[in-house]
Amino acid sequence: MLQRWAVHWQQDSGNLVLSGGQLFILFIGFKLQTLIGWQISLAVVGLTSFWAWYRNLKRHRTVADTPRSRIASAPQGYVVLTGRGQQPPGETLRSPVNGLPCLWYRYRIERRNGDKWEHVESGSSHDTFGVSDGSGQILIDPDGAEIMTSHQQVTNEGNYRKTEWTLIEGEPIYVIGEHVTLGGPNAVLSKSADMSTLLAEWKADKTALLARFDSNRDGEISLEEWERARHEASIEIDRAHLDIRLQDGIHLVRKPAHGQPYIVANREIKSLTAHFRLWSWIHLGLMLSALGGLTFAQRFV
Repeated sequence: MLQRWAVHWQQDSGNLVLSGGQLFILFIGFKLQTLIGWQISLAVVGLTSFWAWYRNLKRHRTVADTPRSRIASAPQGYVVLTGRGQQPPGETLRSPVNGLPCLWYRYRIERRNGDKWEHVESGSSHDTFGVSDGSGQILIDPDGAEIMTSHQQVTNEGNYRKTEWTLIEGEPIYVIGEHVTLGGPNAVLSKSADMSTLLAEWKADKTALLARFDSNRDGEISLEEWERARHEASIEIDRAHLDIRLQDGIHLVRKPAHGQPYIVANREIKSLTAHFRLWSWIHLGLMLSALGGLTFAQRFV
């Protein structure tokens, strides 16, 4: 039980940072030792707690209420998918700290300066990775995702501390985001733009253009000959677009365009909903405590 709750705290650095910031604000209010200082500190804590409560409640309801889809039959748009993480074809991604293969990583390097740790370097991977549920495979774009993982490694080397978070191949992966198919039957193509590009390429090679379309061999392209060139370009673009649409598209989950939560986690749905419900209650308690503190402080005005 203790280990399970430790993982809950470990995985959500955003909530932990916010809670730590709120404690720091209260500490400042205490150090000021003035009524106005306490009132400002409690008001800031109340407002930030309200925002964090709403954010976690929204994620809890989104995860709990969005139905899960099979990858092979997943509709376009906002979906929930679960499966096992897979390396995509090509070179294997390796974490920069320990050099082990992984699907995704985030790292932070700090240097000790007296009693404090100073930020030196940080970063995260941007490579897509696969998730398979037996019915099919889909690619996950980690950019913009709220990634939650239980794999955290801290390494101390002299005055340096390296912290790394990873997702590992073969482990369960939960994803909620926007499913799109790039290319294939759903490819977004512009015939006019592609024709303009093709005709510009033909114009750039005047010798080939004249050899192909200068029917009277006068060394110039007349309006009639240019119309024939445009007709040939239209036929070539239509064939190219047909070839594209006949190919299989690339199925991808990415950050939604309309601000919905985009979450990737090595967690089961039940555990994830419990996680966001826990933090929503914690921030609700902080908000009510801050409001109670403000009411109490008003009595001394």
